[in-house]
Amino acid sequence: MKLIFVSFLVLIADQLSKLYVRGFSVPWFDFTHYGLPQSQSIPVIGNLFYITPVENPGIAFGIDFGPEFKIILSIFTILATGGLVYYFFRIKDYNFNFRFGVALILGGAFGNLTDRVFYGWLYGYGSILSGKVVDFLDVRLFSFFLLNDTFGIYVFNLADVAITIGVGMLIVSLLRSNGSKEVSEAGSNLV
Repeated sequence: MKLIFVSFLVLIADQLSKLYVRGFSVPWFDFTHYGLPQSQSIPVIGNLFYITPVENPGIAFGIDFGPEFKIILSIFTILATGGLVYYFFRIKDYNFNFRFGVALILGGAFGNLTDRVFYGWLYGYGSILSGKVVDFLDVRLFSFFLLNDTFGIYVFNLADVAITIGVGMLIVSLLRSNGSKEVSEAGSNLV
């Protein structure tokens, strides 16, 4: 059960970073943070790492199937995340690394799900289930090695980072288990 807090921390860090980048207002306190300029790259580390706020209306790598699929995509994301929650509570006997990986994936899934479900309504450009995912981390490995800043990879967010690390942990955990049951006495009581 303790690993659910990892998911919660990923969700909070992801949403706070997205609110900072996208901007927000709190009418009760007459406070507005305007966020960072959309699609404008802010260099952080030479030509390797930038902050580039963009909104992704589709799925991974900016693949967009059009507005008619947005609600279907949101509903699918809700169902997949619900399935992941169910799975998370079923793997209490698996080793710590496997469970930690699933906790990271769960937190990242909830982070991006929050954008898809609420951001259209919250920011006034759509209804519930029609939101766009806020991305801002822009790593340009190829341009760093080629010394050319016009060739980026793609822009992502903290939820995507957590999901990627979580999947990596699952793969390593499964490879180490050599196909046997991933039960480990050490750490099995932490969830």
